[in-house]
Amino acid sequence: MFQQLPQVTKNILLLNIAFFAASLILKSQGIDLEMTLGAHYVNSPFFEPYQVVTHFFMHSSNDFLHIFFNMWLFVMLGAYLERFWGPKRFFIFYLVSAMGSFALYNMIGFIEIQQLKSQLSQQFDLDQFNYYLKHTIDLNGDIVTQINEYLMDNQIKVTSALNDYLSKSITPMVGASGGVFGIMTAFAILFPNTEFRLYFAIPVKAKYLVTAYFLFELYQSFVHNAGDNVAHLAHVGGAIAGAILVLYWRKTDRTNFW
Repeated sequence: MFQQLPQVTKNILLLNIAFFAASLILKSQGIDLEMTLGAHYVNSPFFEPYQVVTHFFMHSSNDFLHIFFNMWLFVMLGAYLERFWGPKRFFIFYLVSAMGSFALYNMIGFIEIQQLKSQLSQQFDLDQFNYYLKHTIDLNGDIVTQINEYLMDNQIKVTSALNDYLSKSITPMVGASGGVFGIMTAFAILFPNTEFRLYFAIPVKAKYLVTAYFLFELYQSFVHNAGDNVAHLAHVGGAIAGAILVLYWRKTDRTNFW
C-alpha cells in the first residue's frame, strides 16, 4: 500500500512521521520541539515566521491518536485527490488549506491578544515582560516556574487577564488537521454521493458527513469548554479555504463528479 501512494501524499506522510518521531526523541532529551515549531499567534512573543509552515507537520507527542487519525484521513482521501488532480495541483491545494487554517485561527486570536495587551499595559511594563519571554526564558525548561519567578521578582499581580494572555501566547497550534479538513471538504464537493462507512457499519454520503463535521467544528469554535485544547477554528479555516479553491477550480474546469 505504501509503495502505491502517489509521491506528494507519500512525502507529506513521511514528513509528518519524521517530525513526530523527532519530537518524541528530543522531548526525552529535554527539548520541546512543539514550542519551537508549533504555530503561535503572530502577536505572541514566541511567534517566528517559519512556524507558518512547520506547524502543519507537527503533532502533539502526547497524543498518538492525533497524528494517526490525521494521517489516516490524509492518506485515504489525499491519495485519491492527488491521482485525480495530479501532484502539482494537489500540493498547492494542501498548502492553501493549511494556510487558510492558520489565517482564520490567527485572525481571532490576534484580536483577543491585542485586547489583553491593552488591558495589561495599564498594570505593568508589558514590553519588558514580553522581552523576557522572547529573549530570556528557557523554552526547554519549566516555563511556568520561570514566569512565576519573574512575576514575583517584579511584584506583578497575577490576574485572569494575565493568565489568559500567557495561555494564548504560550500554547502553540500543531497538526495537519487544517489541511486534512480542506481535503475532506474538497472530496465532499467533488464526490458528494460517495458513501463512507461510519463506525465501519453505517453508510453516510460524503456531503452529509463532512457538512455535519464542519458544523460541529464551527459550533465548538464558539463554545469554550474547559480542557478542550483542540483548535476548532483552524479546522474551520482549512475547510473554508479548501472549499473556495476547489469551487474555483471546478468552475474554471467546468467539471462535476457525482
